[in-house]
Amino acid sequence: MSQPHVLIIEDEPAQREVLSYNLTAEGYRVSVAADGEQGLLAVQEDTPDMIVLDWMLPHVSGIEICRQLKTRTETRDIPIIMLSARSEEVDKVRGLETGADDYVVKPYTVAELMARVRTQLRRVRPSAVGQMLTFEDIALDGETHRVTRADVELKLGPTEFRLLANFMENPGRVWSRELLLDRVWGRDNYVDTRTVDVHIGRLRKVLTSKGGTDPVRTVRGAGYALG
Repeated sequence: MSQPHVLIIEDEPAQREVLSYNLTAEGYRVSVAADGEQGLLAVQEDTPDMIVLDWMLPHVSGIEICRQLKTRTETRDIPIIMLSARSEEVDKVRGLETGADDYVVKPYTVAELMARVRTQLRRVRPSAVGQMLTFEDIALDGETHRVTRADVELKLGPTEFRLLANFMENPGRVWSRELLLDRVWGRDNYVDTRTVDVHIGRLRKVLTSKGGTDPVRTVRGAGYALG
């Protein structure tokens, strides 16, 4: 899979630097925003897989950002870890009730925060953190990069593996070619959308090579879906 994308919204430069360094070292693609307005804009321009969000921010508070993102259909499923110096139980409850998926009190250890990041990403990008995925008789092991169908191992190329993992993380969801390019090839790879069709064709061929029906569905005018 392409690297999970983590957005840091934090106004303290030293904190931003530490978070960015450690998340990058963990293998994530990291982007940063220094205030609330920048943060909201960053989410629109390059939707992240998860957000590390400071409570106290200039212009738009972390609580308000969390509220806005969790009320929008297109962003409500993005996990948000809220960072705050507020350690009172009432503040933690407020943060979680606004929609934050986790709440970490400053000062925190880097090891603790990285563990919490992995926990949240496991929900939305399980194959990217080495988890096993299953769909009907297909099994994909994100750690060993093995795929089986009806217990028969299939040989997938790296791009087909990433495509399948993306589909299996979101069964039933319809993906446009543009979204698949972003998710599987990455935003910095400038390849033609027809490339997606070629690799979908290869994926289908391998998935049906040992028997079984084609699980990848073409949605006319929209893209592709699994199941």
